Amino acid sequence: MSYTEKELNEALRQIDSTLHKLRETKKTLEAKDEPARYKSQITLATRRIEAFGIARDLIAREMEQTNESEMA
Repeated sequence: MSYTEKELNEALRQIDSTLHKLRETKKTLEAKDEPARYKSQITLATRRIEAFGIARDLIAREMEQTNESEMA
């Protein structure tokens, strides 16, 4: 499937926004009085951060390949 540069840039923008919110949420949960009580939420946030990081890397790679093919 092919995406426009505009679509890929918007996807990156949304992922960056979500990553920022997830990181802040994780920090907040870890700073609670009893962080062990929030272990499952912290684990979920951590896994989502990792997944969105992978998605961001794949989109960036796709953008690089698209730019390289346009230059050729």
